[in-house]
Amino acid sequence: MKLHIAAVASLLALAVATTTAGAVTFDVRNTASNTAGGQRFDQDYGLDYAKQVLSEASTFTWNIFNQQSAADRKPVDVVTLIVENITGVAFTIGSDIHYSAQSIADTTGDFKPAVTGVLYHEIVHVWQWGLQDYRAHSWVFEGIADFVRLKAGYIAAHWVKPGEGSSWDQGYDVTARFLEYCDSLSSGFVAVLNAKLKDGYSDDYFVQILGKNVQQLWSDYKAKYGG
Repeated sequence: MKLHIAAVASLLALAVATTTAGAVTFDVRNTASNTAGGQRFDQDYGLDYAKQVLSEASTFTWNIFNQQSAADRKPVDVVTLIVENITGVAFTIGSDIHYSAQSIADTTGDFKPAVTGVLYHEIVHVWQWGLQDYRAHSWVFEGIADFVRLKAGYIAAHWVKPGEGSSWDQGYDVTARFLEYCDSLSSGFVAVLNAKLKDGYSDDYFVQILGKNVQQLWSDYKAKYGG
């Protein structure tokens, strides 16, 4: 009996530890259930599945950012996804992700992976550092968000191929592909870059981490794929 009680106590302790380690609540609301997109979200994706994806995407992002401890991350207790009638696709303010019902209605191809890809991108904006510099250097933040989406395997059909794009600061998929190249030169590059962004963005971060300026790295990247 004593052994049994000890075993139960051990399991309870483990359960508490697991719950505490992921002490972030994920909330999903659909305020557009009377629209085609809102109905599609409810029927083909679902609130519970969306919560699961947000949780998994957060864990994936923490691993990319090398943030194994909650103390290493932004202090966020609740992440909320709101499906609503807005223009565009999606945007994130603080820890609130706003997703366009119309965009959901217009989504073509494999529906679930497409929506999941958007959620992976947006969850990065919840956790990445340095967003006080977003307006001045939006390309790096959108590039990192798409880098995480790329590493998770949820790229969109319209994305550029490796080596394509006109500039390293083009943002989104172009920058994501470039950051993937930089990460191949030094594993964990994006994690270090994200940590540095806490103090604001600087082109010099590429020199500090990889020993080359960003223009040279872009040239090397383009050369690798035939210019």
